[in-house]
Amino acid sequence: MTLTFPLPVSAGSKVFELWRELDRRFAESAADRLDLSPARLAEDGISLRELRCGYAADGAIVVERSGFYQSAGLWTNNPSATHMSAGLIAGPDGRDHPRRPAKPVGGFYERFDREAGASVGFEVLELEQHLSLFHRWQNDPRVAFFWEEDKSEAELAAYLTARIDNPSVIPVIASFDGDPAGYLEFYWGREDRLGAYYDAHPFDRGWHGLIGERRHLGRRKTAAWIRSLTHFLFLDCPMTEKIVGEPRADNVKLLRYTDPLAYRKIREFDFPHKRAALMHCDRGDFFATVRF
Repeated sequence: MTLTFPLPVSAGSKVFELWRELDRRFAESAADRLDLSPARLAEDGISLRELRCGYAADGAIVVERSGFYQSAGLWTNNPSATHMSAGLIAGPDGRDHPRRPAKPVGGFYERFDREAGASVGFEVLELEQHLSLFHRWQNDPRVAFFWEEDKSEAELAAYLTARIDNPSVIPVIASFDGDPAGYLEFYWGREDRLGAYYDAHPFDRGWHGLIGERRHLGRRKTAAWIRSLTHFLFLDCPMTEKIVGEPRADNVKLLRYTDPLAYRKIREFDFPHKRAALMHCDRGDFFATVRF
């Protein structure tokens, strides 16, 4: 999958190539900041506004690691939800929430993960294109043990249609180097069933996920897609300060990835259908500790 970026920040532009250089330099060093010469920006005709992630200090243009990975335009072509439509919507259990922005279309995130040695890509699930794949994954006993959705194609089509039609949920196909690997659901925590089990803030985001293709299992790739999806959810809305989750409390294989990726276990609680672990990931912790 190759993302198409909207003008004026198009792939191959001067600012895009500078972002790629900064991404490489951060990856090759332990530095938390890089200094650029103002002359370098002047030569390329790049303003501080176009750079997005730098500021002037002591005769240099300073780019901090945390700010770079929150604002550079390398990884997603989905416009950041900086403005929500006016008005509140009455949500479940009386929990009001902001009117949500339009969902992305097609491929909307791609990032080369150096630890996994592969590009992680996200695209919006299309029922006609992905239903048979989703059906096969859900009927794998390994997946069915946790998801409990080992059903017919017709039943799963109804499941996916409900999520496609829900403005607070994005059903996603995750890939490695363009090869479909698994399924994700991104949701707004306030509107989700989880919102009734903790102090849900209006812009909390959450996710469910599975790796359906066994060839894409393993520590490095699992860490890569969790790192990437968390990155996207923070990029997608600057008001989002927390990512939440509720995996099964006995899903030891998944929970072992949480600490290195800045997730922390708040407590365990009981859903009607499972014992769950309430997980939180704070924006500041994620960008301060996770290396890309």
